Amino acid sequence: MRFRVLGPTQVLLADGREIAVGGPRLRALLALLLLDAGRVVSAERLIDGLYGEHPPRGAANALQSLVSRLRQALPAEHSTVEFHPAGYRLAVDPADVDAYRFELLADAGRRALAGGDWPRAAAVMREALELWRGPALADVIDVAGVPAQAARLDELRLAAVEDRIEAELALGGHADLVPELRQLVVAHPLRERSRGQLIRVLSAQGRSAEALAEFEDARRTLAEQLGVDPSAALAAIHLAVLRGDDGSAVLRGDDGSAVLRGDDRSAVRPTTDPALPSQLTTFVGREEELRRVRALLGERRLVTLTGPGGAGKTRLAIEAAGRVDGEVRFVELAGLADGSDVPQAVLSALGLRDAGLRARAEPGRQSVDRLVEALAERRLLLVLDNCEHVIADAARVAARLLGACPALRVLATSREPLGLAGEALCPLSGLTLPPPDASTENADDYAAVNLFVQRAADVAPDFTVTAANVDVVLRICRTLDGLPLAIELAAARLRALPVAEVAARLDDRFRLLSMGSRAASPRHRTLRAVVEWSWDLLDDAERRLARRLTVFAGGATLEAAGRVSGLPTAEFVDALSGLADKSFVELTGGRYRMLETVRAFCAERLAEAGEADQLRRAHTAYFLEFAWTASDHLRRAEQLHWLRRLDAERDNLHAALRRATAAGDASDAAGLVAALSFYWWLRGVRGEAARLAANVLDLLGAEAPPGLSEEFALCVYNTSLAGAGHLPSLGTQRSVIRSLDGPPRQPFLLYLSGISTGPPSGGAEHVEELMRELRRLVGPDVWINALGAMGNGSALMWSGEWDRARSALTTALDGFRSTGDRWGCMITLGALGELAAWQGDPETAGAHMDEAMGLVEALGSAVDQADMLRTRGEIRLRAGDLAAARDDFAGALLLAQRSGAPEFVASARLGLAQVARLRGDLSEARRLCEEALVGGLTGWYVGEATRSEIILVLDEITEQEKAEAASRPGALPSADGA
Repeated sequence: MRFRVLGPTQVLLADGREIAVGGPRLRALLALLLLDAGRVVSAERLIDGLYGEHPPRGAANALQSLVSRLRQALPAEHSTVEFHPAGYRLAVDPADVDAYRFELLADAGRRALAGGDWPRAAAVMREALELWRGPALADVIDVAGVPAQAARLDELRLAAVEDRIEAELALGGHADLVPELRQLVVAHPLRERSRGQLIRVLSAQGRSAEALAEFEDARRTLAEQLGVDPSAALAAIHLAVLRGDDGSAVLRGDDGSAVLRGDDRSAVRPTTDPALPSQLTTFVGREEELRRVRALLGERRLVTLTGPGGAGKTRLAIEAAGRVDGEVRFVELAGLADGSDVPQAVLSALGLRDAGLRARAEPGRQSVDRLVEALAERRLLLVLDNCEHVIADAARVAARLLGACPALRVLATSREPLGLAGEALCPLSGLTLPPPDASTENADDYAAVNLFVQRAADVAPDFTVTAANVDVVLRICRTLDGLPLAIELAAARLRALPVAEVAARLDDRFRLLSMGSRAASPRHRTLRAVVEWSWDLLDDAERRLARRLTVFAGGATLEAAGRVSGLPTAEFVDALSGLADKSFVELTGGRYRMLETVRAFCAERLAEAGEADQLRRAHTAYFLEFAWTASDHLRRAEQLHWLRRLDAERDNLHAALRRATAAGDASDAAGLVAALSFYWWLRGVRGEAARLAANVLDLLGAEAPPGLSEEFALCVYNTSLAGAGHLPSLGTQRSVIRSLDGPPRQPFLLYLSGISTGPPSGGAEHVEELMRELRRLVGPDVWINALGAMGNGSALMWSGEWDRARSALTTALDGFRSTGDRWGCMITLGALGELAAWQGDPETAGAHMDEAMGLVEALGSAVDQADMLRTRGEIRLRAGDLAAARDDFAGALLLAQRSGAPEFVASARLGLAQVARLRGDLSEARRLCEEALVGGLTGWYVGEATRSEIILVLDEITEQEKAEAASRPGALPSADGA
């Protein structure tokens, strides 16, 4: 099949018969697909093109229906319309589409023209133009999205006509061209190239008076309609006529402008101001964003770079515009005091006067009307920079120009979108930073660090990133969120301060970063000025919400922001939307986050408003409630979901805890420790938990305040996990349970009390008695009873009552499975695995451990993974598989070290020592045992138990060393054997 859009849309079979496609919208769909023949066109782009600003409800379904109808209209043997995840593709050879073939031929003709091959240029251009049967897309021109494409093709057609005429002029074909050129001039009076060609033809035929009159008419038309003088190219042709040269004396230069032959060429070359501001520094980073902007400019007519102040929107726009083919004009709007001046700023950037020199003022005629006339047929990229403070007027001007000038594209920079239909957004934030766990060896491969290094070297030429300062440089870049302006201001301080001093003073960043370029606009000279510019653009409700959001650490969900801010719902939603639009907050992953620089500025405003304490209390109350709610869910099937929610809120939870502790709010602080205890254990953050709990314990004192006995106990137990010194005594697990007057609000207290103080001293019988007391206290609580059964089974194991132990542990496993608690299932399976190994059943032990390892992987807990690896290592050690046991103990040691779990570091080293001992390497075994005894094994039962086991193994090693010494030939008899 062959396809035509250069005229009415047509589909032709190979024999020339036409296929009826259907109504205008179906033909428009076909046309839009044909214009990108062979490529996938996104559904969004097709919907925009077919329905414009107001697509119907269910536009995606309507599009699918249209595609189905189009498939039915085309012959069944040509299944040309393909569905793709990203949109639809017309699977045809682009060479079968007349528009594509026209562009190929026109491009070949231009190359021939530039190379001086006039006959070929003329022939190829004629072939290209013969493809046209009328205005492009003539039968679907009223469908939204089509006029812009049609205007582009019509512009290419005009350029091809002019190129063909240029070639024919060079071949001496003058006489036949006058009527065609006069027709072109009448239809397009502002196209100077056609005017120039007509003047040259008239001059070459000896009709100089007519040629000069034509130039005068062109000068008058340009002055009256656009307020400009003829271009240097047209003036060069006028000069040639005045000198009496014929038309052949004037040629087109490489840029399309007219120049004279010989020595006069340089005299008439046009001189224009740079279209884009020149830059004094290198462009760093933003490669991905630059590619996105360039791609968007190829597809869309309005692209807006959004982001906070100092993110580098202007610089990226300049770099992107500089890589665009064709004419570009840059319009700086930052200095405008009134939005009504936007049209005049655009006129000035285009080099146009507001009115013609001889034109009389017309009532009701505005500057934007003159802009429309000037740009109606002009292919141009217009860069509107810094639109945010005149956003409404900038949007109106952009909408008017884009609607009336089909060859125009607009690239805008703003802290909020223009809000026009068809606008494509490219949000900017900070430059890329190394992730927290990245190696520092190649830190300057990341854009933020690279920018700091380059700007630092500008003021301190000897500065480089070294192993000694890389951590400080990373701290600076991360603290400043990777914002280019802030990084540049910080780097400039290296003129007077060492890099470590710059990092140390960033707590007062607005004072430190207060010396920018004197050439920069006032709002870009200091960090405070950058943020103040944005703050001044907010309304009262947005400012109120912005300062209140600073109470959050690590961002906030929509619910949390609404609850803590205390604003009425309607006001809150409008204000939050406004802050997001104006780049004061970023929405990522369902969370609203402020850049730290913006947050620091708004926190000052919160203090000035006298709301800091009120918001702190609201924040603490919200997250205390959230922590207790989450704690209940952690023992259920939705455990993983709530672990992720707690992970997302960890910064907020810990900030609330620290603030409550600092403010002396003992009840809230102790409540947060209690609510978070199980989460801390599951995530293995025991060192941080111990420090937070120790601070609260200092606040509570040596004894539990009234009503806080459970919270006090959890503070003591969490603190003890870090191997702290003397702590208040809570007695045995029995005394802790008996101190309760009902089920504990945090059932994990029962587990912590067991591993901290150990089981009852009377053995399994006393454990069973304690469990009966516990069941009477808690009633039918499945999770607590499963925990009790697990404790009972462990005690029975150590007492050698293996059958009863297996029964108790199986009951515990059933209970944990019924609640959906993966952690409870995991530790119970580990105990069952050990029990099976002790009973000489390695196959069952392996099955239990495989299931336990799967659960710990799902939980994502490095500490528990270390524990399970250690347990499996002991099972393999008992089975005599020393190589596999060593691998498990080595893996457990690595994970425990990374997680800061001293008891598992010690037990993993003990396992490695046992492997070394059994292999006969007693010196290595002793070294590992001695290392295992260092740190973290005092103050709680599990640590003390591990310590005792290490000492026993050391005794065994000593005995083996003595035995080996005695067996060596010539060894002296020991005192015992004397």
